Amino acid sequence: MPARPLRSDSLFHHPAFVAFWFARIASGFGFQMLSVAVGWQIYAITGRAFDLGLIGLVQFIPSVLLALPAGHMADQFDRRRIVLIGQIVEWVAIAALAALTLSHNIHEIGILALVLVIGVAKAFEFPALQSMLPALVPPAILSRAMAINSSAGQAAMIMGPALGGFLYVAGPGVVYAVSAILYLVAAVMMSRLRYEQAPPRREPATLKTLFAGVHFIRARKDVLGVISLDLFAVLLGGATALLPIFAKDILHTGPWGLGLLRASPAVGALLMSLWLAKHTMERRVGAIMFACVAGFGVATLVFALSTTLWLSMAALFALGAFDMVSMVIRGALVQLDTPDEMRGRVSAVNAIFINTSNQLGEFESGMLAAWMGAVHATVLGGVGTLVVVGLWMVMFPTLRRRQRLQTETVAAEQPSNEAL
Repeated sequence: MPARPLRSDSLFHHPAFVAFWFARIASGFGFQMLSVAVGWQIYAITGRAFDLGLIGLVQFIPSVLLALPAGHMADQFDRRRIVLIGQIVEWVAIAALAALTLSHNIHEIGILALVLVIGVAKAFEFPALQSMLPALVPPAILSRAMAINSSAGQAAMIMGPALGGFLYVAGPGVVYAVSAILYLVAAVMMSRLRYEQAPPRREPATLKTLFAGVHFIRARKDVLGVISLDLFAVLLGGATALLPIFAKDILHTGPWGLGLLRASPAVGALLMSLWLAKHTMERRVGAIMFACVAGFGVATLVFALSTTLWLSMAALFALGAFDMVSMVIRGALVQLDTPDEMRGRVSAVNAIFINTSNQLGEFESGMLAAWMGAVHATVLGGVGTLVVVGLWMVMFPTLRRRQRLQTETVAAEQPSNEAL
């Protein structure tokens, strides 16, 4: 009997994508476990909540300051090699954390210094990693690839902290050691990945080339609309930052209830990402994206007004599912509307918006909650999200009417890169 031909629309018939996906799973679990151990260890050493904030700060600063140079490098050099070097640096830093902890030579400054090294490596890794994905699968199934790629991150967010907490019983050094092993697995998978990139046109790092991504986004209305919609939706819809207040003062539940509330958006996003990995969106993608961002706003309102745990969990589940659909559409639109030689710099600008909006969104939610209360602040965020959706549908009509993820003009511009 003749062998059955491989289906080109099956994600797992593309070996480069499979290696990429397993590398993402390994590094995702490793990072989530690392985050748990670092927080617990620093607080155990110092007993100061301020030091927990420093962990976020030493990761946030390089992610913003180095984003544009990192995007320029992703468009000038081999992206796979940049990602591989970044993961090796992260592995060395985590292995150092493990060795210092197990030898009882660890202290707060050393932990923060090594976390800063990891933050710098991730700042250079992110634009290159984001820019690789369109070359690993055909454009027609990119949205499905992005969905199942996101499922790896969501699974790590749900199970990684629990696994890290369980292993922490044996000590932080054990958590670091396991995390280092996972990062080593990710680096090995990335080193074996067959990735082809069109030879870039080398350009010196000037203000013009560093800000080329910004100029490109301003010139492409659909890309500008997608990225700015994401920015304002995240800024206004930061309900998850207020979960401890809702759990304790409104839903009158304990830490177990807070855990369920925190897990609900990730579970919704994970299940939706698995569904999206099997179904290709082929029409009315613009309308679907706006509808899902509006659904995100409505789910935020339901959560704000809920006084029962099960309804709040359902609202957060829906919030995560809606956000996953819009995130996959937004990510695919940006990648497919961007020529390969610009993807690194555009991904870098997008990273700045994502990191800034996440941090500022939590700050904005906290300040509004302190001023008007958690319920009113969350209601205002949900209403604000719906207002932004309405305005953006008017301001970006071509995005609203967009039927397909891939446009014929962009498809013609892109080089034929199939690393399969």
